Amino acid sequence: MGGHSHWATIKRHKSAQDAKRGKIFTRIIRELTIAARSGGDPDGNPRLRLAIAKAKEANMPGDTMKKAIQRGTGELPGVSYEEFTLEGYGPGGTALLLEITSDNRNRTVAEIRSLFTKNHGNMAEAGAVAWQFQKKGLVTIEKEKIKEDDLLTLALDAGAEDVKVGEKTFEVVTETQAFDSVKKALADAKIDTSLAEITFIPQNTVRLEEKDAEQMLKLMEIMDEHDDVQKTHANFDISDEVMEKVAAAAAG
Repeated sequence: MGGHSHWATIKRHKSAQDAKRGKIFTRIIRELTIAARSGGDPDGNPRLRLAIAKAKEANMPGDTMKKAIQRGTGELPGVSYEEFTLEGYGPGGTALLLEITSDNRNRTVAEIRSLFTKNHGNMAEAGAVAWQFQKKGLVTIEKEKIKEDDLLTLALDAGAEDVKVGEKTFEVVTETQAFDSVKKALADAKIDTSLAEITFIPQNTVRLEEKDAEQMLKLMEIMDEHDDVQKTHANFDISDEVMEKVAAAAAG
């Protein structure tokens, strides 16, 4: 299982905690505001449509959504956010790609550089690792929700690029422009998805053993907790056996 899948699984377990801290709302509000810069009508703005769907999944109040969108369209005053990516290396030579939304680039870059340095990693120059990732649509489905043959037919007919079979899940990979149609086809077929987003998928992965795996997961969590980090992507791979050992060590 690749880094994205592992991290998505871990984050699902954390989501209730994050919601209590308001972190999910903070990120979605920023995403709504930035997405709305391209237009406040979700029918003509796929990015805004996805952000609204995530806001609804997180049970965000309608008024909060509306104000975030209005700040993006300029109907309401608000903070001006800049979007950019930062890159770095983690334990075992892993590559990290961070999607950032900040109102102060210099401050954020300094803080992220410090987090890398203190947690067995180091910041990289722009372009150093980004080439190892491809921007794709990703939909994850638990295996008990649908048979593999049925999913293959449904997803590929809707424009999916590939369907990957994991131990417990299917991963449907799409080009970004086909993401909406694939997601809609699954929804129309009443297939529940555990994850659906536009993301960066690594082209190759680095297998990590116990010490590096533990340090990598800690680095991912620390980066993910930074207010300006919208998404954290990495190319690590950890076996289920090592994952269980790391989890047991953390719990014990």
